[in-house]
Amino acid sequence: MSATVMVVDDRVGIRKLLQEVLQGAGYNVVSAAGGAEALDLVKQNPVDLVLLDMKMSGMDGLETLTLLKKVTPQVIVLIMTAYEELEVLKEAARRGASGYISKPFDIEELKEIVAGKLRAVSA
Repeated sequence: MSATVMVVDDRVGIRKLLQEVLQGAGYNVVSAAGGAEALDLVKQNPVDLVLLDMKMSGMDGLETLTLLKKVTPQVIVLIMTAYEELEVLKEAARRGASGYISKPFDIEELKEIVAGKLRAVSA
């Protein structure tokens, strides 16, 4: 059974790109345009890993991360950010993020990071 990955980003182009890339890599992919939608989806369909944008309109990434970890504490959350602000990344780690991916990202690197995190959990 393949892992399920959720992409949470308020930019439709990013969501579509990541959905195509991750589906091509063999994952089930669901996507959400923001934090509230992500929380609704994760309550209905368990996911193994979340790619979460930090800068979103409405509920930001840190708030979404906190609520996701309350609903599904075991889920792997990788932060996506164009702003490698050390304090924000430290706070995300304190709230349960498993790492981060810098935007713009290299697609092959992103696939390797996702596969590595999922392998580590299933091992």
